[in-house]
Amino acid sequence: QARLVESGGGLVQAGDSLRLSCAASGGTFDRYTVAWFRQAPDKEREFLAAISWHGGKTFLAGSVKGRFTISRDNAKNTVSLQMNGLKPEDTAVYYCSSSRRLLLVGTPADGKTVPLTRMYDYWGQGTQVTVSS
Repeated sequence: QARLVESGGGLVQAGDSLRLSCAASGGTFDRYTVAWFRQAPDKEREFLAAISWHGGKTFLAGSVKGRFTISRDNAKNTVSLQMNGLKPEDTAVYYCSSSRRLLLVGTPADGKTVPLTRMYDYWGQGTQVTVSS
């Protein structure tokens, strides 16, 4: 049974940067696609970024492309989300998730499946990110 634990959240000012980490244990993490989502109060969970099991392919939501970067270190069983130029609207709980089924192909076709929460098998408890103006 895979377990995911997020860390790195906090309170920052607009324009600051944060680096979130997702630490995995159990399962075969290095064979899973991993993604980051976020959920603001009274809003649906929003897809942000995903990375293939080998780290060679990524897929980012248009809303964060150019500001957020996803990376992974399979030797350490971690996936990171680097967030730059944070805005108050980035305030949310950020979740890490992993999927045994998804394969990133590195084309726009990823947009049809990768952002779907039902494609992910494991979820962390989340870490709060608050951006003040």
